Amino acid sequence: MDTLVRLRRGPHTPPAPRRLAVPDGMTVPLGCDAVAVPAHFGPLVLPRLPRVGCVYADGTHWWWIVPSDSDYALEWPAPAHYATGALVPDSARTPVLIHRPDDTVPYTPPIPLYLTLCRLTGTTPTWSRPISA
Repeated sequence: MDTLVRLRRGPHTPPAPRRLAVPDGMTVPLGCDAVAVPAHFGPLVLPRLPRVGCVYADGTHWWWIVPSDSDYALEWPAPAHYATGALVPDSARTPVLIHRPDDTVPYTPPIPLYLTLCRLTGTTPTWSRPISA
């Protein structure tokens, strides 16, 4: 009964999304967005990229920092999730940095990341799809 008394009725406001924090000393001249993939894809993606920027993990997803507007004219393949402003929806765990590049730029190049995800998910890249009249 005590538990029921402590429950409040009324509108439940979900917590605000958190922004992935770029490590100190890094610059973001092109802004910051992020691409999330389910955690089981992370180890498959990592070795296929020519350059890996900052990568975060929260147990269920890996988050790759990309320049802002890396979704322009691209339809990121499911189950990837594109997060404008590198805002992470509320989750049980806060993503932690699991990879940091040696230089001062946090970005993973978006086109190799996109192509890798397309290959792993069996999705045809946007520019290779037939155009309907």
